[in-house]
Amino acid sequence: MKVTEHINQAKDTLISFEILPPLKGKSIESIYDHLDPLMEFKPSYINVTYHRSEHMFKKRADGSFDKVEIRKRPGTVGICAAIMNHYSIDAVPHLICGGFSKEETENALIDLSFLGIDNVLVLRGDAPKNETFFEAHPNGHRYALELLNQVVHMNNGIYLEEDLQGGLKTKFCIGVAGYPEKHFEAPNLQTDLGYLKRKVEGGADYIVTQMFFDNKKFFDFVNRCREAGITVPIIPGLKPLTTKKQLTVLPRTFHVDMPDELAEEALKCKTDKEVEVVGTEWLIQQSKELKAAGVPVLHYYTLGKPHVIHKVVSTIR
Repeated sequence: MKVTEHINQAKDTLISFEILPPLKGKSIESIYDHLDPLMEFKPSYINVTYHRSEHMFKKRADGSFDKVEIRKRPGTVGICAAIMNHYSIDAVPHLICGGFSKEETENALIDLSFLGIDNVLVLRGDAPKNETFFEAHPNGHRYALELLNQVVHMNNGIYLEEDLQGGLKTKFCIGVAGYPEKHFEAPNLQTDLGYLKRKVEGGADYIVTQMFFDNKKFFDFVNRCREAGITVPIIPGLKPLTTKKQLTVLPRTFHVDMPDELAEEALKCKTDKEVEVVGTEWLIQQSKELKAAGVPVLHYYTLGKPHVIHKVVSTIR
């Protein structure tokens, strides 16, 4: 079922989760162990992230170096199929521009369609860890809008081969990312909203936001989207604060602000266990307020902390 169908049929705020593929060499059981405790909440769907290859340099015996391409977290498509088979729950694979050609993207979309996967989340993706700026694949897409257009074309039966006639029309429901505190590369929020509106006008069916810790920024973002004529569902993305280190890592990595009250309480903590308690309670209050406001879905970035998410969801439902 499509994400938008889940939303349209719901009588209350839905729950969804997001997971990482396991590191190469790990079993699918690690995914099941992660998700099993959360299944009692009957999530409407599970997002599975996609990861580009990274370049590493391996030293040769003669002292020179070889540039090697390594993908640390493969398996997004297979994990989505496994989740659907194991739990009978819809899976939403991420699609990214970085590191993928248009041909590879088309083939991935064909595989997803064959598997009966109805949803994709379209993202540009980040630059590799060892590179400062995002660089597109030579035969790929530079912007999420371009990737979105490719998915829309396939929904209309248009493939890369121009002479291919009567191609299967896929039926993907397409999600895109929104940034309540703006994308870090955008000069300002208004410009960023302009880019987002173009994606919605181009065929995006819903928006899921970057994590945020201040609900006021989310509500302001939603209001500005509606004023700009963006009418699709906007789903808040939520993550718990669980370590003191995250007070600096999350703002630096994801370009989000920590509210004064949350930061002050976390800084008082002597251990990460105490920080987790503070972060869990903060997320509970965030979730309650968002649910009371009638958001369509509470989307939790579980990222190795399913026990925290379990406590949050069990408290608010």
